[in-house]
Amino acid sequence: MTTTTTTRRQLLPQLLLATIVVLAGALPARADITAFLGVSPTPENHAARGFAAGLSLVIVGFEFEYSQISEDTFEVLPALKTYSGNLFVQTPVELKGTRLYATAGAGGYRETLGTSEVTHAAINIGGGAKIRLLGPLRVRVDYRIFKLQGTPLYETYHRIYVGGNLAF
Repeated sequence: MTTTTTTRRQLLPQLLLATIVVLAGALPARADITAFLGVSPTPENHAARGFAAGLSLVIVGFEFEYSQISEDTFEVLPALKTYSGNLFVQTPVELKGTRLYATAGAGGYRETLGTSEVTHAAINIGGGAKIRLLGPLRVRVDYRIFKLQGTPLYETYHRIYVGGNLAF
């Protein structure tokens, strides 16, 4: 191997890293966090709550979300905890203070009812809107459909929520 080939191989990772840093610096990155309360009509209405944190580059972004649907032993409704990483696409600018988005993701879940418990993978798809209130404060409205793998009591869960969102 020649010295020129060795030098090129050593410079390639550095050049690639420098290119990524320059390109990432050229795009306006935005982050936000959301705390939410909602409802799941699966199988009957019961409370949901959670949080999400995301990072977006104008149109495309990534978000981590945790959600918990509470168990109701009286009505025999299972609890559901989901953890997911989601990709989303959103309108590049706000339209009358509103930014619309569509999202899809994958992660895991734990469904429990009494002593019965199932833990497995899940996928989700949904969408919503982030509506500007004042400065970085927004209201977020979101609808999701969760498809649970394995042997859950309910293979499909729906969830709708309203939350407070802080952009920074």
